[in-house]
Amino acid sequence: MIELSIANGIAEIVLNAPEKLNSLNEDALAELDKAYDDAAAAASRGEVRALLLRGEGRAFCAGRDIAAVTPETDDAQAYLGGLVEPLLKKMAAFPAPTFAAAHGACLGVGLGLLLATDVVYVAENAKFGSPFAKLGATLDSGGHWYFAERLGMHRTLDLIYTADLISGAEAVAQGMFSRAMPADVLLDETRAIVSRVAVGATQAFVASKELVAHIRDQRLGLWDSMVEENAEQARLCKTDDYAEGFRAFQEKRAPVFKG
Repeated sequence: MIELSIANGIAEIVLNAPEKLNSLNEDALAELDKAYDDAAAAASRGEVRALLLRGEGRAFCAGRDIAAVTPETDDAQAYLGGLVEPLLKKMAAFPAPTFAAAHGACLGVGLGLLLATDVVYVAENAKFGSPFAKLGATLDSGGHWYFAERLGMHRTLDLIYTADLISGAEAVAQGMFSRAMPADVLLDETRAIVSRVAVGATQAFVASKELVAHIRDQRLGLWDSMVEENAEQARLCKTDDYAEGFRAFQEKRAPVFKG
């Protein structure tokens, strides 16, 4: 159900089980993990300079596939801690800019996939929230941290207790994701942006990606983050793309970056 294609410097990973809203069982998670490994290997060879994650059908990902789960014997820790968490960390550490185009249901593990992606564009009518009150379960895949960080304690618990969902447009307005677009243009617009980024200065983008992660995870202040910025700039000034960018500016032409 997981498809990977690579063309023009872009890896596109597709969740392709529309009949079950791209929900993920253990086998699907293993496939997705391998797709990211394969894309990362291609990135190390210079063949991938950006990645796009999307879902086929009516939804991005409705979360865990629980159709065959027996509650009495379910090992949620093995699924979440043993499979989902390592995958999300691998996704977050991908060595190039990553994007997601999210539509329809984006719940549970599906939300986690978005949280592990650098830039997320959503359909205006996409659905986010915590439907787990109806299952006797709780929000997972980093959802508690992210909702509390973006929405605050009261709104987070409101969504958890009521199982109400919010739209993509509302999620973007509240700072959860980057941009909301009409569903019928979401994929084309996202692909156009990814294509533009894929010919950019990849090493500089990855430096910013890592710095932003440090600011988030280590709660860096202004001056500490500036120290890291300075060090990254000093490293980048020795790269070919840095030299090309300055030459292009001085020669009044568009730069041609190699990544």
